[in-house]
Amino acid sequence: MKIAIIGAGAIGGYVGVKLALAGEDVTFIVRGANLDAIRRNGMKLIMHDGNEHTATNVKATNNYAEAGPQDMVILAMKAHQVEAVAGELAKLFGPDTTVVTMQNGIPYWYFHKHGGPLEGNQVHSVDPTGILLEKIPPQRVIGCVVYPASELVAPGVIRHIEGDRFPVGELDGTASERVTRISECFSRAGFKAPVLENIRSEIWLKLWGNLTFNPISSLAHSTLEDICQYPLSRELAASMMREAQEVAHKLGIEFRVTLEKRIAGAEKVGKHKTSMLQDIEAGRAPEIDALVGSVVELGRLTQTPTPHIDTVYALVKLLARTMEAENGPVRLRLAA
Repeated sequence: MKIAIIGAGAIGGYVGVKLALAGEDVTFIVRGANLDAIRRNGMKLIMHDGNEHTATNVKATNNYAEAGPQDMVILAMKAHQVEAVAGELAKLFGPDTTVVTMQNGIPYWYFHKHGGPLEGNQVHSVDPTGILLEKIPPQRVIGCVVYPASELVAPGVIRHIEGDRFPVGELDGTASERVTRISECFSRAGFKAPVLENIRSEIWLKLWGNLTFNPISSLAHSTLEDICQYPLSRELAASMMREAQEVAHKLGIEFRVTLEKRIAGAEKVGKHKTSMLQDIEAGRAPEIDALVGSVVELGRLTQTPTPHIDTVYALVKLLARTMEAENGPVRLRLAA
C-alpha cells in the first residue's frame, strides 16, 4: 500500500519503520531535523529487546503535493496538532484514500455514524471551528487506538518501549473491505490490529486512564505509581473515572474491565511519567481538550455531572495558561 504518515515522532516513526520493513510504500511528512535525518539515513527503530532496524526504503518530504495521492494516510500526531495540517491533507487524497486517526481521547468524528439523538453532533472541544470535519471527511476515517509506547530519542531514531496493539474499526462498526485491508497491512508489519465492531468502546477504555492520570500527574508532577499508591490521589482518580464511566454509559458504552483493574494496570506501569507531564516539563503545549475537555463537554451533552473532572480540567488549563504567560506561546510541535 502507498502510505503517508503525518509526523515521524514516537508513534508515527515506529509504525512507519515496521510498515516499510514489511514492504509497504511509506512516505513520512515531516519537517526540520527529522526530515534531514530520514533523507540521509532512513528511519531507525531500536526495539525493546535491543534489536535495531533501519528502514532505508522510505521517502520523506515536507511537501504534501510532492507526496501525492495515497492509499492510506496515518495521522500520527496529538489531537491538538491536527488542525495545523488539516488544510494540506486534500493533496494526499485520491478517490479511495482512507485516513487512520491515531489520536488519544475523544476524536472529532465521534458522533459521525453514532446513531441516536446525538448523531451528527460536533465535538467543539476537539474541533472548535469545524475545520477537521470539513477537511478530513469522516467518510474517509478508520478509527484506531494506540497502545504501544515509544519515544523519539534523536532525529530519525525511535526507541520502542513496549506494546504492539493497534485495534482498528469502521465508525459504523461494519467489517468492510477497507478496514480488513488495513488490519491485514498492519498484521503483516508485526502489529496486532484486530477489527473491532465498536471502536468507540476501545477509545473510551484507553481514555478512562488518560483523562485521569495525565492531568493529575501534570499537576502533582508525579508518576503513575505515585498517583495509584497515594490514597488521596488514587481516590481522586477513581472519582474522575466513575464520572467518566457514567458519561460513557449514557452514550451506550460498556467497559470490559473494572475500574479497580484499570487503576491496577496503571500502577503496574511503575515510575512512568505520563505524556502530559513530559510535555509540561518540556514546555510543550499539553494535550488537554481531547483527553479531559471532551469528557466535560460530553457530560454536558448527556446531562451528567462531572465535578471532579471539571475541577481537574480547570486546574490543568490554568497551568497551561500560566506557562504561556510566563514563557510565551508554548511550542506546538507537530510530532516532527
